[in-house]
Amino acid sequence: MPKLKTKKGVAKRFKLTKGGKIKYPAGGKSHLLSHKESKRLRHMRKSKIVENKQDIKCIKRMLPYG
Repeated sequence: MPKLKTKKGVAKRFKLTKGGKIKYPAGGKSHLLSHKESKRLRHMRKSKIVENKQDIKCIKRMLPYG
């Protein structure tokens, strides 16, 4: 059986944790930061976890060797 291909765009955006959850960095941190509140920017520093079951299934399919 041939090797499965990884979706490289997904591999760059998501990482799998040891427990099998999917984490990703918060968006909206690259530019136009001056008008965003400090509290909002602080919360964007932390990685987020994908909660939606359908999204998890779809992302894991695109990362076959996660």
